[in-house]
Amino acid sequence: MSLPVLVAIVVLGIALSVAAVHFTGGSKTATLADPDQALRRFAEDFPDEVATAIRLTANAKTAFLDLGRGRTGIVHSIGDCFLTRIVTAADVSVSSSDEANTILMRLTDFTWKGGRFHLANAGDAQALLKALEARHAAKEAA
Repeated sequence: MSLPVLVAIVVLGIALSVAAVHFTGGSKTATLADPDQALRRFAEDFPDEVATAIRLTANAKTAFLDLGRGRTGIVHSIGDCFLTRIVTAADVSVSSSDEANTILMRLTDFTWKGGRFHLANAGDAQALLKALEARHAAKEAA
């Protein structure tokens, strides 16, 4: 078999594989329809936890849940699935961004490092930042 034919077969095979993944939903990104969906998804992994407030990001890919006792629940979309975490002051470092309503969060978890989260409104962003900074400040004071 000649090299050009072999290259064409490989390229066509890769292109068909990528197209099959895309058209069967493999490139779909999950989003949260509303705070209730975030709560239900979080309850699948942590059924004994009770959230007092739920804050969604503007793109509806992440939700932050106040759990009390210095803990925050997170529901974050990765691909077409959701990742859930419970973080404490020891697990997170936060700061505000130059962009309005945006929080930068860094986690110590090696499976997910956090990221930049743009919340839907200024009140949610300030409340989340205040809660996470208060927990972080309490950790540093100790």
